[in-house]
This record gives sequence, C-alpha cells and structure tokens, in this order.
Amino acid sequence: MNIICLRTVRYSDSRSILTAYSLEGGRVAFVVNSGSGREALRRRALTQPLALVECVADVRAGSDIHRIAELRALTPLASLRSNPLKGAVALFIAEVLGALLRESQPDEAAWHFIERSIMALDLLEMPKVANFHLWFLWGIGGCIGVSPDVRAYSPGNVFDMSDGIFRGSAPLHGEFVPAGESATVALLGRMSLDNLHLFRFTLQERNAVLDGILRYLSIHITPLGSLKSLDVLRSLH
Repeated sequence: MNIICLRTVRYSDSRSILTAYSLEGGRVAFVVNSGSGREALRRRALTQPLALVECVADVRAGSDIHRIAELRALTPLASLRSNPLKGAVALFIAEVLGALLRESQPDEAAWHFIERSIMALDLLEMPKVANFHLWFLWGIGGCIGVSPDVRAYSPGNVFDMSDGIFRGSAPLHGEFVPAGESATVALLGRMSLDNLHLFRFTLQERNAVLDGILRYLSIHITPLGSLKSLDVLRSLH
C-alpha cells in the first residue's frame, strides 16, 4: 500500500497511531510499533508529516485501525526535513489534508496530485517556497471539486465565496471578496510551480490571501479555523 503520512500520535510506550492518505484506500489509520534504538529512529523518520511510504499492512474489512508490518520510503525527502521553511509548510499542508480528507474515499487523481506536490516542494528553489502553500491549497481544492470559476473575472467584480464565481455586485449573504481585492482571486488561478516566484506578495498580503483561501475551503468543505501549524507558518514567512 502506498501512503502519504499525515500525523502520528503516541498511543502507548511502544505503539503509535499513524493517520495517512493512501492510494488504495483513501484515509486510513495504522498501529505502528515504535521499536527501539536505530529502528525507532528509522520509523519516526519514515512517518513524519508528508512522508511518502510504501507499507505492508494487515487491512481488515470493518476495522478502523490496521497494523503495519513493514515500512519503506517511496521517495527520499532530504530538503523537506533539513529546511525549516519547507518543514513548516509540510506540517501545515499535512494538517490541512488531515482536516480536508477526514472522510475521504480512494481518489487516484488527488493522491497523485499530493504526491507530485510533495516531491516538488522538496526540490523547490527558496524564492518559490514562500507561495507554495497558496498554490497547493488552490490545487487541492480543485481535486476535491470546489475550485472557483475565475474565467469570467472583470475589473470591478466581487468574488462570491459561497458560489465560487465573480459577480457584478455584492451578494446578500455577505460571504464575498470586495472588488478591490477580487483581482487577486483571479490571479491565483494563473499560479503554477514555474511562476511562484513572480507573485511578489508582502507578508501582510500573503497572509491575507492565505486567510481568504482557508475561508473559502471552510465554507465548502470543513472549518479550518483552528489549525495549530498556522502560526508557525506565518512566523517563517
């Protein structure tokens, strides 16, 4: 089974619960033996947030938590572990995915998008890392089916957060981005891994964009207002 590790929680002195997103089964949870000495260090390294892992697991129908017998890294992610900014981005993305994919079923396209994104982050040049999380959130929204329609943007439009479209005037429900800021929403639709460094946001602007994307995903999928990693991410940008 191929998995993307999201979170590990200590269950006992010798065991932990690993939450992951798998190619074959969607969101899954495993009991992982901690081991000792070098084996313990190896297992901790293999199950860090966003680690890409191939595992042999005893998956039984009707069981919420399965047992892992073997773990092997699919792809080494050296830069992701050694670079503090990339590490903070990885923690944030893992926490977001843990919330967004809470009840998810297998989705090959989403899994491969996340896999490619993780590998890209590991190799990404530093000027591009600052905006990576914005690009990723936009992309994962598209995978889940809540991508905004930015094709019809015109100067002066407001962005309707509830319907995911641009309008000529503000909707009555109050969930919208005003005309003076809605151009940024349209620009986000043009963001790619190749041009991340061209989006020159100030710290305040980047955080405002992040808040807007999280608000949008909260409206359409699940509340994201209590992410523990958010403050750490903000402090490093």
